[in-house]
Amino acid sequence: MVVQHNLRAMNANRMLGITQGTLSKSAEKLSSGYKVNRAADDAAGLSISEKMRKQIRGLSQASLNAEDGISAVQTAEGALTEVHDMLQRMNELATKAANGTNALSDRQTIQDEVDQLLTEIDRVAETTKFNETYLLKGDKDKVTKYLSAKDAGLDGTITESATRASFTMNVLRLGDTVTIAGRDYLISSHDVDLTQQAIIASITNGKCSIADLQDPALNPAMDAAAIAGSHIDMDGVQYTIVTSAAEENADKNMLTLSSIMNKMEVGSTTKYNGKTYHVLVDQEPTPGVGPLDHDDIDDNNSSYITDLQAYKMIRQELGLANNVGANKKNCEVDFIVKGEPGGQVDLTAESNTDNLGLAGAKKVTFTFSKGQYTAQEDLNFSLHVGADADMTNKIGVGIKALDTAGLGIKGLNVKDTKGAAATYAIDSISDAIATVSSQRSLLGAVQNRLEHTINNLDNVVENTTSAESTIRDTDMATEMVKYSNANILSQAGQSMLAQGNQSNQGVLSLLG
Repeated sequence: MVVQHNLRAMNANRMLGITQGTLSKSAEKLSSGYKVNRAADDAAGLSISEKMRKQIRGLSQASLNAEDGISAVQTAEGALTEVHDMLQRMNELATKAANGTNALSDRQTIQDEVDQLLTEIDRVAETTKFNETYLLKGDKDKVTKYLSAKDAGLDGTITESATRASFTMNVLRLGDTVTIAGRDYLISSHDVDLTQQAIIASITNGKCSIADLQDPALNPAMDAAAIAGSHIDMDGVQYTIVTSAAEENADKNMLTLSSIMNKMEVGSTTKYNGKTYHVLVDQEPTPGVGPLDHDDIDDNNSSYITDLQAYKMIRQELGLANNVGANKKNCEVDFIVKGEPGGQVDLTAESNTDNLGLAGAKKVTFTFSKGQYTAQEDLNFSLHVGADADMTNKIGVGIKALDTAGLGIKGLNVKDTKGAAATYAIDSISDAIATVSSQRSLLGAVQNRLEHTINNLDNVVENTTSAESTIRDTDMATEMVKYSNANILSQAGQSMLAQGNQSNQGVLSLLG
């Protein structure tokens, strides 16, 4: 028996220490809810868990970012709802102002409301903001943009590039009717011979000419080629075409084509086969004195004009229609009208000629530079919807400057004496409505995308959290079993330590 070393007590104490350590760790895990409280608990697990936590917290914030993005988009789209309503009202007002029953004072009243709506659109763009970011007034920088090309209500086709456009229409012939600025004009001629030729060509399908009409030897052939029995109305008198002079009966207005044409003079109006041909009265104010006044418009009826005058008027209307909203540089329509397949007309010419070099052309084309306007650059910002720095985690949002300048309707005018300004304003308002519609559609698409993004982010967060939980969280039932076992062992260890400490008492009996 020894007293210096109580090995039983030492062994019991060592085992008790181990048990106490196990019990302490179990208590820590049970009280914290984590089975990894320090790197020593699970070095590899801790590393994996922290990476997952980074992803989880990053994705959670990304989901909040997307929700903020939806709020911003909804703010902008809500404001544009009112802009849309105001534009629709402006379209209604412009349509009303374009009506010919309105007096200038009526159009002024309409203009007053239009001005108020324009001001309110600018105010909405100026004040709509989200978290101190102005959403509808664009970026700080100004850029030059080009207006879309317009056809001024003319019958033709518009083709446009980035900076220029062209308007193509059918070539104008004698007897054609063309509508310009809402008014019908009849293409007429100064020249009796040219008018006669146009009528003869129509009646004979191009088989006869003025020379045939003037050559007595050819008259029978020319008359025979005419459509016998056809009717021509000249200055309100209806004539029936006969094929020879022998068949003429002046009392019944039955004449050869030659005789009918001989009755034509300046101011005559002839109707055949649904078309009207007129010879212009285009003189100085004092009849019979001085040369023609070169304005290519009939002195007695301004609806009779030459093709040259019609082209000049078309050029002017194209300029007016394409300048609505131009606040930097106006549209400039070229003076040269090009015929297709060949020929061209210089609209700066002052002489009133009817032969414009387009006899073989079927189409004519006006080319022009597009009107320019200055607006704020588009507002662009990105929403970060991922946990990593990858640029694919960015969702870009672009919002145009949607004040009146950006919409191309700044200073919109619907007030003039004839309603043409209001007519052209309708096209500009239509373009503005289309711009707002496009922007609202884009914002709606972004919102839908963000909602899907949020759903996906939340799903990833949930699944990643579940994976991280298996690494980090305490399995309470299993750990409680360990704790109970360690607790029992601790109590047993304490009992054995007490027994070990009592074992040396037997030495005293020997010393007794």
